Amino acid sequence: MPRPRICRRIRFNPKITYFKPQGIPMRLLEEVGLSHDELEAIRLHDLGDCNQAKCAQKMKVSASTFQRILASAHKKIAEALIGGKAIRISKLNVK
Repeated sequence: MPRPRICRRIRFNPKITYFKPQGIPMRLLEEVGLSHDELEAIRLHDLGDCNQAKCAQKMKVSASTFQRILASAHKKIAEALIGGKAIRISKLNVK
């Protein structure tokens, strides 16, 4: 049985939840799913100019967990940009 997932603090609820390349119909696009915790990690680290330890503290996760979340988010965004895929931000229960 896996360990229960720790509740992560997410303080950002995006109003826009979908990005796609211009000029390509939706039916022709593949999607990459970005979760709210991945989006929050990008916001804190890349836009907030915080170091990873401080970002992890703000999200109430360990530094290694934060690093995994951030690496996953960067990989998904790169995949979408390089591969011409749409980015769908998935809804989670935000507390």
